[in-house]
Amino acid sequence: MFDSLARAIPDQTLLLHGVKITVKRLDLVHPQISGNKFFKLKYSFLDARRQGFKKVLTFGGAYSNHIAAAAYAAHACGFASTGIIRGEELAARPLNPTLQTAQQFGMQLRFISREQYRLKHTAEFLAQLQADYPEHYMIPEGGTNALAVQGCREILTENDLNNFDLICCAAGTGGTIAGLIEASLPRQRILGFSALKGLFLNDEVAKLTTKTNWEIIDDYCCGGYAKTTPELLQFMHQFEKKYNLPLEQVYTAKMMMGLSDLIQRSHFPKNTRILAIHSGGLQGKLQK
Repeated sequence: MFDSLARAIPDQTLLLHGVKITVKRLDLVHPQISGNKFFKLKYSFLDARRQGFKKVLTFGGAYSNHIAAAAYAAHACGFASTGIIRGEELAARPLNPTLQTAQQFGMQLRFISREQYRLKHTAEFLAQLQADYPEHYMIPEGGTNALAVQGCREILTENDLNNFDLICCAAGTGGTIAGLIEASLPRQRILGFSALKGLFLNDEVAKLTTKTNWEIIDDYCCGGYAKTTPELLQFMHQFEKKYNLPLEQVYTAKMMMGLSDLIQRSHFPKNTRILAIHSGGLQGKLQK
């Protein structure tokens, strides 16, 4: 069902401080199931259908690309959907564009406190949720699970494996970079630019792959998830104007700013062939 929704994924080549970069435009794979979310959700929905589920439940914050994409995917594939949203105070506020989109595609929104939300991985919380929603197939926050890794392996083509030495991507919950790592060849390096502060994501990715040809850095997270700086926003606007390539401030702008800085500082060996994964997420562009 997902393959019938997909578009061909184009590449865009640009010169970044004189270095040739190829950008894989996952943001163009589908207008609603944005970028990497298309690949992360694909096999979870196939598994839900195989098991006979007609409803799905997932988690996310108020500006979550995953929530918006999961709502559309459920709608397109004939599932009812429920979203557990971080922040009970949001229930009394007008919905932002992300949550409006999810609701328009039929997602039922349940707002819970941030304290409760932090417990979403615990056995007790999940057991209660299963009791409250017994007919729902559960998809983790960000869509990251073994099925997401399976889907994200498909991002890289044979051409990508043969023609690039370094593959870069933004990292949030770790599913996308884990899939890229699993698909990669031993000679290739995978570099993740974390959108979150702290290196705990390394431990999460290590649970999803046994390969060691990868690294995640948080040097360009700009203070943490969904946080920005004037320098990041200035970089994003200048980059978009120069290259006619849309970015957003949560993930892709941070990756491109980091990649630009590393190239400018001659961090990579000369003649390194670089592929940057544009993971989409444009629905969340500058909502805050």
